[in-house]
Amino acid sequence: MKHYPNRIVWITGASYGLGRSLAEHMAQDGWQVAASARSTDDLQALEAESASWKGQIHACPCDITELEQLQETVRRIEKDIGPIEIAVLNAGTHQPMNAHEFDARVFRKLTDINLMGTVNCIEALLPGFYQRQSGQIAVVSSVAGYRGLPTSAAYGMTKAGLINMAEALKPEFDLANIRIQVVSPGFVRTPLTDKNDFPMPFIMEPEDAARAFYKGLLSRRFEIVFPWQMGIIFKFIRMLPAPLAFALTKNMIPDDKSDAQEEK
Repeated sequence: MKHYPNRIVWITGASYGLGRSLAEHMAQDGWQVAASARSTDDLQALEAESASWKGQIHACPCDITELEQLQETVRRIEKDIGPIEIAVLNAGTHQPMNAHEFDARVFRKLTDINLMGTVNCIEALLPGFYQRQSGQIAVVSSVAGYRGLPTSAAYGMTKAGLINMAEALKPEFDLANIRIQVVSPGFVRTPLTDKNDFPMPFIMEPEDAARAFYKGLLSRRFEIVFPWQMGIIFKFIRMLPAPLAFALTKNMIPDDKSDAQEEK
């Protein structure tokens, strides 16, 4: 494995789950990792954990829904640690919602965090990236953004929006030597997936997912998908004619939710 001393990566959503595992993996490989989340205590514990590693984790707490706070966080990272080379925009949340429980507040919450939070991060990063004519942004989406799935109307909407945004930005970013990637994980064992009440095929442990994520970051690929089996399955569903796709996704409705709909 190559080592990357003193190269700087900023990871949001780094206090637990996939973001935390990626921060640990990269710091152990020599990166200076600016780790952000809302939980100061969790980040400080992560920073202390990295004391003996080749690289170091730096606690940089912030709320991605606050643009001015993010801009100050980026300024502080680049002043105290150095210019950000890679930004991993991983922070997000998931709240399953069934059609008979449709709630605009859930859509607003997930839009503010998953979609607009990522947009805020990109706005905070771009002045420095354009000035240096270099930089790399990894936008964490999900295979749930490939096609609408039961109980994921709000979550999938935000993830599909991130994919579309990255595709739209890529041609112009290429001209400025700014690389953008879309990262679409399948199921990774985290507190968010613990909310799911349905089978999760090919579910990955955070450490395994972090290794696949890291390998993708060091590649030239626009799209990073893991596990590969989930990528194939969801891309196949995306290409199906609508009647066939809906016949398939209808079978994904949890039984108890289907019964509740029939009773109404």
